[in-house]
Amino acid sequence: MEFSQEENNNLSLTKFESMLKTNNVLFFDSNEFENIIHHYLNQGKVALAKKAIKLGLEQHPSSIVLKLFKVEIFVFENKLKEANILLDELHNLEPTNEEVYIQKANILSKEDEHEKAIEVLKYALELAAESADLYSLIGMEYLFLDQFENARDYFMKCLDEDVEDYSALYNVIYCFDFLDQGTEAINYLNTYLDKNPYCEVAWHQLGRQYFELELYSKALDAFDFAIISDDTFVGAYLEKGKVLEKLKRFNEAIENYSITLKLEDPTSFALLRIGNCHEKLGQEDLAVQYYYRTVHEDPLLDKGWIAITKFYTKKKNYQKALYYINKAINIDSENVIYWKLYAQINHKLNFLEEAERGHKRAIELGNYELDTWLIRADILKELGEAEAATFNLIQAAEFYPENAEIEFRLAGLYFTLLETEKATYHLKNAMRFNAEHVIILEELFPEVYHSTTVKRLLTN
Repeated sequence: MEFSQEENNNLSLTKFESMLKTNNVLFFDSNEFENIIHHYLNQGKVALAKKAIKLGLEQHPSSIVLKLFKVEIFVFENKLKEANILLDELHNLEPTNEEVYIQKANILSKEDEHEKAIEVLKYALELAAESADLYSLIGMEYLFLDQFENARDYFMKCLDEDVEDYSALYNVIYCFDFLDQGTEAINYLNTYLDKNPYCEVAWHQLGRQYFELELYSKALDAFDFAIISDDTFVGAYLEKGKVLEKLKRFNEAIENYSITLKLEDPTSFALLRIGNCHEKLGQEDLAVQYYYRTVHEDPLLDKGWIAITKFYTKKKNYQKALYYINKAINIDSENVIYWKLYAQINHKLNFLEEAERGHKRAIELGNYELDTWLIRADILKELGEAEAATFNLIQAAEFYPENAEIEFRLAGLYFTLLETEKATYHLKNAMRFNAEHVIILEELFPEVYHSTTVKRLLTN
């Protein structure tokens, strides 16, 4: 009775693990050790791989392959000096072994010597019987150097060797995307599909390129072909749903998103998009149900909390909107968008102190939009905090110099504080920057605007 290769590997693994539980040392041929080590490395079980390498070299001290595995472990543990010493020994023993050069290039790459790594890998190409893996490694080194055209060309060589190397295909398109070469990517994908017409990955990538160029009809066709090639391809249904949304075919979009819920565990993205489609169709009860499911499925997805908060804000149900944005902030208090919504909702409810707190927190988190500064200043003024409002606006002026909206507010505040010299200075600045914004002074500071002093300054 003959065993398959897989069965032999399983028997070797069982035998090896049984041996580890006893004090008995069993014999394995070098190929068995190679398969055992390879299995453990693929499983991420480095400690077991190291044990297998140690025992393997005790039984087969001259095995180059087992020593190369030892080099791989050295590199993994960042013991680059030890790895280089062992590689030099192996190079003296087998100067034409391309694996020695691959490991040498791996070390150079870890040392950020990517140009040298590429030179070594290109030399290994001359020795190798099969070149696809080497092309891929060279492509990755070029990516580290941000040389996207060179990287793209080497990943293309991978696909010339193996048309089903989808990892290389993704990398080719990544390079096209980075180079902003959408048309070139489309041409390449169409040529590729002539050779591999039932490749769902290529159709999916082609659809994405058409989508970016707003060629929605072509994108739809590409995603349909991806689904024909593999009717369980979740990514194609999701992308097709996005296209249908752009075309305002919301019911069809819902159908495609819903298919993904049956093929895999529900994703927060699909649930959110379904909710959004229902809202666009005016089906508010269904929309909010899916928004609830979205935040339940992934509480960390800010788009879910934002959607449900904005849903209630549009309905002017500010209490519920506030409830959900508070829940969102409790989960992620560093999210600027949450704090801006918190501020806006509290402002609607006339909770001015909380509204000001929201804008202040947004600024602290790096939201330096002009409106954030201006609205905060206006709220501080309403709260009777004129000095705090001026300090806020002076900070804003550092980001927005020569801004009339800021200067008119500063003028009004300083007149209110009876600091006439500062007020006059800012009023003159404001008039010089954009006199039409004087309406700000009239609306926010009517008493100041109608005062004799200000009227005289405005007419001079």
